[in-house]
Amino acid sequence: MRPLTVLLALAAGLGLAACSSPTASVRTTQPPATTSSTAPSTTSTSSGLAHCLAADLQGSVLGSQGAAGTIELTIGLRNTTSAPCGLEGYPGGQLYSASGAALPTTVVRGGSHGFDNFPPAPVTIAPGATAYFNLEYSDVPTNNTSCPAATSLWVTPPDDTDHLTVAVQAEACNNGTLAVSPVFGAGSPATQTTAPPQG
Repeated sequence: MRPLTVLLALAAGLGLAACSSPTASVRTTQPPATTSSTAPSTTSTSSGLAHCLAADLQGSVLGSQGAAGTIELTIGLRNTTSAPCGLEGYPGGQLYSASGAALPTTVVRGGSHGFDNFPPAPVTIAPGATAYFNLEYSDVPTNNTSCPAATSLWVTPPDDTDHLTVAVQAEACNNGTLAVSPVFGAGSPATQTTAPPQG
């Protein structure tokens, strides 16, 4: 074989090898790794003040009054920590019997017969201080419905998923309908519409 022919054959062989090489002819790109993460729950207010969580609060009935089948309670939420915390909005609630069974409960936000309807507002609770909310229910049965006796109320603070337990004596009719106010502070005008705190 002539030298020129040998060179041409070698060149052709190298070209074929390059074309058949997967690393030379196919460029593979791995997609970027995807990760999923859960956003942390909000633990502070827009002003940077920590939210009052259920674990930070102690709840109790501070006042009650009733007329014409309508019962109103003022429930206090005391800050048991050594730092101020904040609340804004409506609490949630669930009634329980003495045996620990969940009772029918329907929470309605806003004013009712016993207290005025007022908008939510930020409340700062100093260490050892108390914020409040109003709760109202009827103890008069309607449409042959029962009014089971509750001995405790699970209260879920605004912007929380946990609860604290408040001892109550309540027979809420109409599927356990509870009208609740927003949380308010001791200096709020809303205190004029509540059952007066008794301690």
